[in-house]
Amino acid sequence: MSTTITMPRSGSTSTPLALYQRAIALAERIPLSLVQLAGRIAVGYVFWNSAQSKLASWPITIQLFKMEYRVPVLPAEIAATLATATELTGAILLFLGLFTRLSALALLGLVAVIQLFVYPGHWGEHLLWASLLLLLLARGAGVVSLDYLAKRLFTRTM
Repeated sequence: MSTTITMPRSGSTSTPLALYQRAIALAERIPLSLVQLAGRIAVGYVFWNSAQSKLASWPITIQLFKMEYRVPVLPAEIAATLATATELTGAILLFLGLFTRLSALALLGLVAVIQLFVYPGHWGEHLLWASLLLLLLARGAGVVSLDYLAKRLFTRTM
């Protein structure tokens, strides 16, 4: 019984480089809209949960804004109201994919305030949120969105 060993030929599909290239080609087939949808859901979920925790106990939220967050210029009550409204509205609009770029911009502003004035040491987490929001600002909501549906309806009627 003899066994033969075959060496991969140049250009063979079983070389590490060829396998890597096939993996890259497969990854490049992932629709951008899927990435946009996942980004919208992920970052929307973060801000939805944050708003829900603020609303669960408004007196504690006000106390946090007075004692821990200490956003400059604004009174705690106004800062808490603006932050919660931005989180709620932004999250809902991201989930729907409606006014996505405007929502992403508003939430980026909120992330900037959090980073600069509230939790500057949490830059890694804030950078993650900002990255998803920048993707949505730059590329929009994708085809699985009300933005896309509205664009198709309005461009069809014009």
